[in-house]
Amino acid sequence: MSIRYLHLDVFAATVGGGNHLGVVTDATGWSDDRMQAFARWTNLVETTFLLPPSQPNASYRVRIFTPHKEIPFAGHPSIGSAHAVLECGLATPVDGVLWQECGAGVLPIRIEGEGGTRHLLLKSPHATVEKTGRDAHPLLHAALAGIPLGTLPPAYVAGGRHWWLAECADEASLRGWQPDHAAIGALAKATDSLGLCVFARSAHPDYQLVVRALPAGVGIVEDPASGAANGLIAAYIAHAEPHGALAGGYTVSQGREIGHDASLIVRIDGDVVWIGGHTNTIIDGTLHWSGAA
Repeated sequence: MSIRYLHLDVFAATVGGGNHLGVVTDATGWSDDRMQAFARWTNLVETTFLLPPSQPNASYRVRIFTPHKEIPFAGHPSIGSAHAVLECGLATPVDGVLWQECGAGVLPIRIEGEGGTRHLLLKSPHATVEKTGRDAHPLLHAALAGIPLGTLPPAYVAGGRHWWLAECADEASLRGWQPDHAAIGALAKATDSLGLCVFARSAHPDYQLVVRALPAGVGIVEDPASGAANGLIAAYIAHAEPHGALAGGYTVSQGREIGHDASLIVRIDGDVVWIGGHTNTIIDGTLHWSGAA
């Protein structure tokens, strides 16, 4: 059976600037092994599979696979999957909201605008700051080599997934940083985290934060646009600086160091964080995968 398949550009500031995502729009009847085999074949950071919801309050269900394993939640696959649902007419929003069922529960995705100006914003899972300080783990010092630290101390934050976060003193230092990927990988493995995400404040008129996400824990050198990581950064900033300049939200620039140009919208409402942006459909085609596992 042929199935509609979309290849998307998620969190894009310019066409081709965002994060790749493959979406199988109807995975009904697909086994776990079949999904994993296809995700391995696409070799994208994540590939998603849309299914009818199993929860009465959900608009649809999504399963998210890396080339190596299924994961319960990720930001850009959630935003991209919601975009695919709207493009294919698979669910109808209620009061401007889609409800996505995934491994992290049933999460709302807010729709703002339409057509080429449409933005989708995902409510991030609740985050908890578990540790702070440069001495929070013995391997953290090596992972941060070459980074002049900023105002906030490094932190270990949980929310759907675990990340180490660190603020860099300035945008130029962050953009020019040459990370020690082996050291970041060792930290990720020792702490069962995705890796290290470093951010810096900016005075640029188009964005207020620059982010570099290094998810060595899942074998990725650098992520061009990470919704989940940015959700944790926003939660950490809101926790640490509830009355600061960024406490209500901001715009993020990510990915330029690896040839991308991503833009993420962050909105903070008390302890609720919304992460979103624009998605481009790059390829809209037909999938033939009947002979695979």
